[in-house]
Amino acid sequence: MAKVTGLEGIIAAETEISLVDGENGYLVYRGQWAKELALHFTFEESAYLLLYGKLPSESELLMFTNELKQHRNIPTHVRDIIGLIPKNTEMMSVLRTAISALDDGSFAWKPTIEQAIKIIAVLPTIIAYRFHSDNLTSFVEPNNQLTHVANYFYMLQGAYPTEAQERALTAYFILTLEHGMNASTFSARTVLSTETDILSAISGAIGAMKGPLHGGAPTEVIHMLNDIGTIKRAEAWLRDKLENREKIMGFGHRIYKTHDPRAVALKEISQTLSGQDPWLDLALHVEETTIRLLEEFKPGRRLYTNVEFYAAAVLRAVNMPAELFTPTFTASRVVGWLAHILEQAEHNRIFRPQSKYVGEMPARY
Repeated sequence: MAKVTGLEGIIAAETEISLVDGENGYLVYRGQWAKELALHFTFEESAYLLLYGKLPSESELLMFTNELKQHRNIPTHVRDIIGLIPKNTEMMSVLRTAISALDDGSFAWKPTIEQAIKIIAVLPTIIAYRFHSDNLTSFVEPNNQLTHVANYFYMLQGAYPTEAQERALTAYFILTLEHGMNASTFSARTVLSTETDILSAISGAIGAMKGPLHGGAPTEVIHMLNDIGTIKRAEAWLRDKLENREKIMGFGHRIYKTHDPRAVALKEISQTLSGQDPWLDLALHVEETTIRLLEEFKPGRRLYTNVEFYAAAVLRAVNMPAELFTPTFTASRVVGWLAHILEQAEHNRIFRPQSKYVGEMPARY
């Protein structure tokens, strides 16, 4: 039997939730192109699709939206626990602890959509609450007049997002909701397969997301764009990097061998907002210049813009602090985790792969 390191290429489950096709550049959420959802639908509609398996009617959307708003507030005992966590603890570890602390006896097996909604709703509030605590600023309570994404921005910034900011951040959230059997999703399904509670499965997924090989923030792209600074400097800066055989951050992807559909959608959003945000204008110019120069320096290498490039542009455009990049990614991806958890529970079989012993045998008597 051929050696398979890291289970790469092994099919661990059949799913109706998403298709990730790296060769063709496809990303599909339950029969819908993720790109089209990002361009034409709301976060609430897209989350409903992943959880329920269909797009909502007007009345279903209203009910779902109101349920999310109802569960935005952090329980008092969870606030107290967050306050006891040392200030130098990184946000992802805080999230892992706070999610576990939500257990009030109502999250027992078998997981339900109602449980999922509670987790989706409260996670952004936990991030904002801890962020203000760390920075010794006043926490901004949730505003139930705002959408899920706009409310997250509002709680962090203490101000309403512009139309351009809300649209860009909403597209980012939708495009990072779900991405197949990645490490954190596999962790969630594996933990849940023991028939434990939904909070334990989400805590496991957060632990996987925390690792730099998975949920690492696109901070290097931010540093690159900051260093370039202006559109006029872009070509000379990029050409110098390529002549010295240095890597250009935000290009190339382990899965996608063609255009990353998430990057394509975020680029389209950025183009529609052209002239409204100088940072997005810079990102658009840098991407176009880089693609042209990569073809000149590395012809035939199929190096395309990945989602981290435009994720960095969008998160920077909405003034997201760098330390919140991975937590913000988590606030969106939790929807995909929960969809997989619910699917796993419906046809559950515990994950129990084999291992091959390659150590020494005991000496014979």
